[in-house]
Amino acid sequence: MSEIITVSTKKQLASFIDFPHDLHANDVNYVPELFIAQRDLLTPGKHPFYEHSQIQLFLAYENGKIVGRIAAINNTNHNKVYQAKDGFFGFFDCIEDQKVANLLVSAAEEWLTGKGLTKVLGPVNFSTNETCGLLIEGFDGPPVLMMPYNPPYYLPLLEKIGFVKNVDLRAYRYTAGNYNDRSVGLIDKLEERLQRNDIVIRKINMKDFKNEREAIRAVYNKAWDKNLGFVPLTDKEFDYMANDMKLILDPDFCVLAEQKGRIVGFALALPDINQIQIKIKRGRLFPTGLIKLLTGKKKVDGIRILLLGVIDGYRKMGIEACLYGHIIKSFAAKNMKYAEASWTLDHNDMVNKPIENIGGQLYRKYRTLEKAI
Repeated sequence: MSEIITVSTKKQLASFIDFPHDLHANDVNYVPELFIAQRDLLTPGKHPFYEHSQIQLFLAYENGKIVGRIAAINNTNHNKVYQAKDGFFGFFDCIEDQKVANLLVSAAEEWLTGKGLTKVLGPVNFSTNETCGLLIEGFDGPPVLMMPYNPPYYLPLLEKIGFVKNVDLRAYRYTAGNYNDRSVGLIDKLEERLQRNDIVIRKINMKDFKNEREAIRAVYNKAWDKNLGFVPLTDKEFDYMANDMKLILDPDFCVLAEQKGRIVGFALALPDINQIQIKIKRGRLFPTGLIKLLTGKKKVDGIRILLLGVIDGYRKMGIEACLYGHIIKSFAAKNMKYAEASWTLDHNDMVNKPIENIGGQLYRKYRTLEKAI
């Protein structure tokens, strides 16, 4: 007999965070999230998301054993921006059982309708600024940093409940020596042209991180496509995300375009520390996880190209190519073995074609789903 409970205690929250470790215990591609990071993300008062929005966590039990989890998410900032009544689901994990999946989704939908919402989308873990999407193609390896992972049976489970495609997301892969470095060769000429417009390309100044962070935030909130429901981050949300990333940031992979002291574009790649996290049992930093993280950081030989944005009025000037070229230069100089560019919208040819022209191979796809409630 299956039952659903609402998560309301620290012990239940720990069980919610730990469930995927047990579910995917025999999956060699599964990467455990760090417990402390997940705990803070899911605890009201710890993360600035809760200053404007709400979530409710649910666990499914069968004969006293956890068999599934889900989060219902009311992102009020999203609904203000889009004048919508959208709810979201995230943190979805479930055994391969349709009845359990039905119960989990029903619990989330009931909570969302109680908030006056009329549609549910997901999976998104808070918003598209965080991990989102369901893996639908490319199950042959572990995910890279901050990308989702799930077994193939999740999609049919959700489709049988009535979910349909919202949008597909792409991930491209580059491997060392197997990409077109033409953009690198063009950098000098492009930068000369940009400099005539007082635009310079430079690395982030880590000694002035606070001011750099604030300047990048303005670009981040202006540069992103709204096709997938992008919502600008609040100052506190962006600072929270930036301070997390700072812990692993390599300044050679954070490149800014600046005009007369104003940041107009930036590109960011982060080391794929999932190479280390996959070895950290149940995401616990203690007693040995922290040592693995600290000693393994220098050995990471892959990156995720996470962000590349240029504000309106500065696009198609060659800034994007210069930013990407600098990332490729650092990739080669540091003898990295692979890079993933993710994610991009499936239909966004303006972004996808240049990635393919440089030699990016489409190797994974993700999907967000939607359903009227």
